[in-house]
Amino acid sequence: MSTTSVSPARPRIPKVPFWAQILLGLVLGALLGWAARSGDIGWLQTTLDKIGGIFVQLLMVVVAPLVFFAILVSITNLRNVSNAARLATRTLLWFMITSLIAVSIGLAIGLLTHPGSGTGLTAADGAEPKKHGSWLDFITGIVPTDVITPFTQLNVLQIVFMAAVAGVAVLQLGEKARPLLTLSETVLELLQKVLWWVIRLAPLGSLGLVGKAVYKYGWDLMGKYATFTADIYVGCAIVLFGVYPLLLATAAKVSPLQFFKGAWPAIQLAFVSRSSVGTMPLTQKVTERLGVPKEYTSFAVPFGATTKMDGCASIYPAIAAIFVAQVFGVHLEVRDYLLIAFVSVIGSAATAGLTGATVMLTLTLSTLGLPMAGVGLLLAIDPIVDMIRTATNVAGQSAIPIIVAAREKILDRAAYDAVTASGLEREEDARQPAAEAAVA
Repeated sequence: MSTTSVSPARPRIPKVPFWAQILLGLVLGALLGWAARSGDIGWLQTTLDKIGGIFVQLLMVVVAPLVFFAILVSITNLRNVSNAARLATRTLLWFMITSLIAVSIGLAIGLLTHPGSGTGLTAADGAEPKKHGSWLDFITGIVPTDVITPFTQLNVLQIVFMAAVAGVAVLQLGEKARPLLTLSETVLELLQKVLWWVIRLAPLGSLGLVGKAVYKYGWDLMGKYATFTADIYVGCAIVLFGVYPLLLATAAKVSPLQFFKGAWPAIQLAFVSRSSVGTMPLTQKVTERLGVPKEYTSFAVPFGATTKMDGCASIYPAIAAIFVAQVFGVHLEVRDYLLIAFVSVIGSAATAGLTGATVMLTLTLSTLGLPMAGVGLLLAIDPIVDMIRTATNVAGQSAIPIIVAAREKILDRAAYDAVTASGLEREEDARQPAAEAAVA
């Protein structure tokens, strides 16, 4: 009689959720950054710098082609959506409404807290920005001089312009452009897959980026900028955890808690990477999981990733303009505050989803006639405040399509209500065996 030996089942190691991995990276990064700064450990500083730098480079290397093909495909996808013009108009309208709300909150916080008073800062404390913004530069800078430079210099605004023109041309050509459209859709999927691999490195990237910020700036810098930094975080938190949930509950009549369950991975990645465009594929994925039709999401999210900037283009320039005016002793009048609101609502495309909002700030200051040297004062603190700004941007880029879809009655409410915090990881893990089987 033969016997069959049965090996004991191996205990299954529980998988750490993605959000917990990023949180762990943030905590470890802060601790290692503090150790590198307090102990003046050169090799640790270099290691943190390289880890964070490589992660950002990996994100940025696919940004230019990703934006081009995402915008091109998103425009052509509108042909599959009924009332496409109505959806596009409603999306833009809600972008403007929330931008106006955000800039109003930023102005109110700045007027209440006086972030630039008593800091002792002067123009000598900061470096001049490398880039300046003006309305003339903004308008003329949309049209590229050639088709190569926007990609090599990562001028996202010009890339968006070329992609929009190409998308409209594809629609006009119809079936003749079908091969080009099929190729574009394939390339877009390829770029999104590669970027997903980079996204899975976000916990390691967060460790390096946060560690670098802590060892480079420490807590000394926070003294002079304490009120300003707190204002940015409070303003963004009000929009992120107050305005968006309120609009979702009232305008869309959906659960804000479910929104954060579904969108949290994208918000986390935005906080770490400081890039709306780099986060765009994940933002689109979570928005689709929250019940927004793919045909509409593929338009609204790329469009929002390059124009929807409540953190960088509304809250930040409002508080920063007040900060600069108070540092240089310039009195702002009601007209000036109205100009800040106008620039925030109309000029947000100048930020173009890239890391930082210097161009938007210079655009605001030049419109108000404030000293451009004030931009240099804020460059040192920019990486710290940019994290919460970008997280707010991305949350809005997901929330607005949900609101529009709900009001247009195209939102899959069953999918929205069923979304879970860990569903994104399970969905991606489930796809991997299927993809490997297809290749085999």
